[in-house]
Amino acid sequence: MRLLLVNWQCRENPLAGGAEIHLHEIFERLVARGHEVTLLCGGWPGCPPRATLGGIEVHRVGTRATFALHAWRYFQAQLQARSFDLLIEDINKMPLYTPAWGGPPVVACVPHLFGGTAFQELAAPLAAAVWLSERPIPFVYRDVPFQAISESTADDLAARGLRRDQVAVIHCGISADYYTPDPTVRAATPTVAYLGRLKKYKGVDTVIRAFAAVKHPDAVLEIAGQGDHRPALERLVAQLDLGDRVRFLGFVTEAEKLALLRRAWALALASPKEGWGLVNVEAEACATPVVASDSPGIRESVRHGETGFLVPHGDVPAMADALTRLAGDPALVARMGVQARAFAATFTWERAADLTEAHLRTVLQP
Repeated sequence: MRLLLVNWQCRENPLAGGAEIHLHEIFERLVARGHEVTLLCGGWPGCPPRATLGGIEVHRVGTRATFALHAWRYFQAQLQARSFDLLIEDINKMPLYTPAWGGPPVVACVPHLFGGTAFQELAAPLAAAVWLSERPIPFVYRDVPFQAISESTADDLAARGLRRDQVAVIHCGISADYYTPDPTVRAATPTVAYLGRLKKYKGVDTVIRAFAAVKHPDAVLEIAGQGDHRPALERLVAQLDLGDRVRFLGFVTEAEKLALLRRAWALALASPKEGWGLVNVEAEACATPVVASDSPGIRESVRHGETGFLVPHGDVPAMADALTRLAGDPALVARMGVQARAFAATFTWERAADLTEAHLRTVLQP
């Protein structure tokens, strides 16, 4: 197959996240199987306009702020004549309405849609623009096959007016041979980890407030990641008089991320909505239980009472109780860790690539 991917970013972009990991893990595997894959994406100041990543031919145009203004024009001028079999649009920010581009048949891949959660993070005018941009999806993409990374996202698309049978659910994978347990590095004292962007909508303040109520004086919270909400979170830590019990690690390398997931007694995530919760499964692969909001997408990446605990979103006492249980019971951490590892091992990128390849072939040859 000759495939054109359209996404706001590639995995080398400094702002890349889970959506970019998902895209590259799957389609670099399809390149290795003999398919031709090209990616049209946004760039960043000073980046090279062309690159090859894992066999994918990458075309960068504009920036995160201007990609939507340049993408269609660049497609028309540089890519339309190349007779791609399919265009796969990864809708993980604002939709680009590629079915109206006049190119090859479109398949839409959706980690999750923002909906009303945009108003929890963005200024009202920008949040309204994001919310409004999603409203035409059932009309512009009404005949387009979809791939969603969770049942929650598929249900969200159906609730917006798409047919549920036009949405295939293909869960993310993980690198289970990389994310592995190592009991020798588990921290000696109860350690809670947060790993992700420091954005308001991520609910890191809920994690901090819950940690402050954990009934274990030696417990520590390590927060890894960058974002513009960090100063507010640091002020909250000071207001709660948590001192050096909360450590902001900033950006962490992949090796540092692995070490954090291995030494933690629990990973905490308090988002109101995620596509799936990739970091949860990475932690589980390291035999680390997860305490997370019982929110769309997230609830599919944690088995309550088995691989961790799901608590009502925003319920600080409930999250604190779950973290306290783990902090006071190393045997429970170990038992849940074994079950978490077994659960995580069922999700592989090879399986995700197999299902994606099969779905794309079905679109081409129904």
